Amino acid sequence: MTDSSDPTEPSDWPWPESLDAAEAAPESHEVLLENDRVRVVEVAIPPGEREPVHTHRWPGVVLVDRAARIRYYDGEGEVAYESPERGDGEVAEASPPETEWMAPEGPHGVENVDTVPYHAIRVELKSR
Repeated sequence: MTDSSDPTEPSDWPWPESLDAAEAAPESHEVLLENDRVRVVEVAIPPGEREPVHTHRWPGVVLVDRAARIRYYDGEGEVAYESPERGDGEVAEASPPETEWMAPEGPHGVENVDTVPYHAIRVELKSR
């Protein structure tokens, strides 16, 4: 039996397929592997770049292996979050990996407001 609140069900995801990250923001989202259970996406945002509005339909794990200061916009283009400035204004040459669980995300976009590239791997779980 399928949980009716499962975002993998077509009738439960309110946004069009055209907003999927791989389709709407291909410059920053590259699908490395995909099957019926999982999708692995590389996310790369160069310094000063802002990706188009997109969605992430499935929950998953994000491993950020190159952090950068970001500005996160909601689907209306309003700033929803901005990374804090570094204390001394210096740019980190390396960043420790950060891993976090991510719920499905509705329309949003990210801007890299740093001088270093942002890089992450997102493992999206398509089935439970």
